[in-house]
Amino acid sequence: MASQWVYNFGEGEADGGADMKNLLGGKGANLAQMARIGLPVPPGFTLTTEVCTYWNEEGQSYPAELLGQVRTALALVETRAGQKFGDADNPLLVSVRSGARASMPGMMDTVLNLGLNDRTVQGLAKRSGDRRFAFDSYRRFIQMYSDVVLGIDLAHFEKLLDRAKRRRGVQSDCDLLEADLEKLVTAYKAKVVDELDILFPEDPQEQLWGAIGAVFGSWMNQRAKTYRRLNDIPASWGTAVNVQAMVFGNMGEDCATGVAFTRNPANGVNEFYGEFLLNAQGEDVVAGIRTPQDLTIAARQIHNSELPSLEEAMPAIYQELLDVRRRLEEHFKDMQDIEFTIQAGKLYMLQTRTGKRTTQAALKVAVDLANEGFISHSEAIMRLKPESLDQVLHPTLDPKALKRIVAKGLPASPGAASGKVVFNASEAERLGLDGESVLLVRIETSPEDIGGMHAAKGILTSRGGMTSHAAVVARGMGRPCVSGAGALRVDYAAQVMYIGDIVVRAGDMLTIDGTAGEVILGEVPTVPPRMSGDFGTIMKWADALRRMQVRANAETAADARAARDFGAEGIGLVRTEHMFFEGDRIVAMREMILALDEAGRRTALDKLLVMQRSDMLELFAIMDGLPVTVRLLDPPLHEFIPHTEAEMASVAKAAQVPLERVRRRAAELQEANPMLGHRGCRLAVTYPEICEMQARAIFEAAAEAGRSAENGRPPIAEVMVPLVATMQELEMLKKVIERTAEDVQKECGVKLNYRIGTMIELPRACLQAGALAKEAEFFSFGTNDLTQTTYGLSRDDAGNFLPEYKAQGIFEQDPFVSLDQEGVGELIRIAVERGRATRPDIKLGICGEHGGDPASIGFCEAAGLDYVSCSPFRVPIARLAAAQAAVRESARRSAASVAVGGA
Repeated sequence: MASQWVYNFGEGEADGGADMKNLLGGKGANLAQMARIGLPVPPGFTLTTEVCTYWNEEGQSYPAELLGQVRTALALVETRAGQKFGDADNPLLVSVRSGARASMPGMMDTVLNLGLNDRTVQGLAKRSGDRRFAFDSYRRFIQMYSDVVLGIDLAHFEKLLDRAKRRRGVQSDCDLLEADLEKLVTAYKAKVVDELDILFPEDPQEQLWGAIGAVFGSWMNQRAKTYRRLNDIPASWGTAVNVQAMVFGNMGEDCATGVAFTRNPANGVNEFYGEFLLNAQGEDVVAGIRTPQDLTIAARQIHNSELPSLEEAMPAIYQELLDVRRRLEEHFKDMQDIEFTIQAGKLYMLQTRTGKRTTQAALKVAVDLANEGFISHSEAIMRLKPESLDQVLHPTLDPKALKRIVAKGLPASPGAASGKVVFNASEAERLGLDGESVLLVRIETSPEDIGGMHAAKGILTSRGGMTSHAAVVARGMGRPCVSGAGALRVDYAAQVMYIGDIVVRAGDMLTIDGTAGEVILGEVPTVPPRMSGDFGTIMKWADALRRMQVRANAETAADARAARDFGAEGIGLVRTEHMFFEGDRIVAMREMILALDEAGRRTALDKLLVMQRSDMLELFAIMDGLPVTVRLLDPPLHEFIPHTEAEMASVAKAAQVPLERVRRRAAELQEANPMLGHRGCRLAVTYPEICEMQARAIFEAAAEAGRSAENGRPPIAEVMVPLVATMQELEMLKKVIERTAEDVQKECGVKLNYRIGTMIELPRACLQAGALAKEAEFFSFGTNDLTQTTYGLSRDDAGNFLPEYKAQGIFEQDPFVSLDQEGVGELIRIAVERGRATRPDIKLGICGEHGGDPASIGFCEAAGLDYVSCSPFRVPIARLAAAQAAVRESARRSAASVAVGGA
């Protein structure tokens, strides 16, 4: 049986429907569905996405059966329209439009008024009774076809059009006379000869196949490829092509064209929203040539417009359009974006699709549709994109404000911030304490900058990617960040930054938009986030549906409070090293590192104990009985020691040791590959007194927090040993931790609620999970390092070549942004299976950057993890993504059960 490459629609019938978007594309599937439910859709047919795939794979050729199927479909359109393609007296004209399964507005090509030539234009003039309209349609067709199909620059035709308007002494195309348009047609066709040395095609069949090929070809144009890359749309999907009988909104005063949304796309309010133009074609609405008119009287009054609304100009048509609006929402159960044309007083629907909307609108529409009974709570949460919640969780730039954008970088952490430029972290801290709003500008950041990053309103770097130190830390703190702004040249010595010819000095005001990746000169006002009632409702519904818990990565009181405010159910990662980089803490830390023996180290550690205990006490109090997972010291010690001579001298003075000792110790700590060097549990094995101090700080804080807990909810302390590779490492350190816990319980007279577990960051740990689970009460997958060690990639260096890997299709996603489910994911699945085989009640979670990535959260649900942990500002995103993952996993299991039962 021959394949079906062409699907018909029109007159209340259709071969396809809305459930065939993969084959018919979004436009074709929805045209078919509108026809099936009886809406007035001009007849037409759709060439499937499979034709596009064939066309691209087979050297721009078509399947053998396609020509015959198109002829049959075109004949059916002729019958339904009562017109004949290429007929001189009663010509059928068609549009040829793209239509991928995912909406790609404006990315691919369209040809309108196809079928016009020197003979059929006379028939159109006679049938319409308007010769000017006929020749205006003809010149539009020549211009569009020459651009899309023949590849002639539109500027040539715009020059000819401008010349015609100057000769007539008018400003608008609409004011050109019939004779002017006839001359333009002649001039346009002559331009084709000038440019290509060929005649403009007169044969409608040649025109049709030229347009079909051009639309299929536009799937691979540069703007379409860029859009697909930015929106993660696979090239393999292809586009469909829709051929549809033309209807005209520019045949007279009883004609119009317009676009509308069934609800307000800006705020989600249930009101009809849109614009139209009398006596115009579709492209005129978006071209801005004429001022559009409002659909409703209410909108006209709000906009103080003197132009009549559609409700006033064509009341009967308006009522019909209202009925279409109702029927579309009842059928698709979502807000729709529609295009319509009115020809000679008759309404035609040209398109419907799910309407794009702001996040605020998406929340309201989802809640309202559920409350109105159209959809369930689970359907409501599935309508939302978790990542889009960033728009309502961070301040954004005032859309009404003027912006002078001077550079672009990567949108590393969402939100917007303005502040005085500072070039070093200590200055950012100093000014921050004085109440100044500062923007930290660095070539790249390092762990030593943590204090300044915390004090700054936003962070800007000239180097680094989406997973650079600046990006990761900024997201964790909820600070806006633009990274990798390559146009910036930062001169620390001169305290100045160059952006081309623009000079920005320390103290100058600068604004960054971390959502768009923009660097803006001066101060731009921001709009605070709006946590609407609809947001709370969606979060409540999501929490009722999800299985996994959502915790937060936090080590400061501000982060912990933000996490609780956003609904975190505990802390999944306290990075204790972040507590040692500020003020007196870094001095004590350096004293410990510079000590000559264990006694000297313990003296310094006693100072750190007081500080760490205070920090932990505050975290336990804020979490109020929720689990707090504390990772023991992880980074190599060299990160705490400066490397310039001046900074070393400062450290020697503060620690009251000879400068030579600092130099020698810095040299001793240098490593060829610190990521795989003396860090994590290896530090604690070498210096168990560090592990002992940290465990004591945790347990003493837990004991004090338990005594002061007003509600009787004692803290849950989870001590996490990082970078374990062998059973012996975990056994050794577990003994130190348990011995310390026993000492604290005796000293304080309390019974502590604590667990000891490990961070799974190495492939060997995944493979040895069964053995490790004999000692570990929980596993937390540190997927940042697990990805590095699985791939043999440095996260900090991979940004130099990962874009090329993505461009060449080696990686679909940056594995540091979205979890590699095949490789890293397989190791996690092995660890889950082997860990649970040994200890069925073992707690399993994830605490890398992937803990806030919706696709990675979906994997965690399928793998059976108990929780995810992410930065505080991504907690709502993770809650929603976890709920969606639970809904999908439940549907998958139900489908599998039905399949097994059917077999």
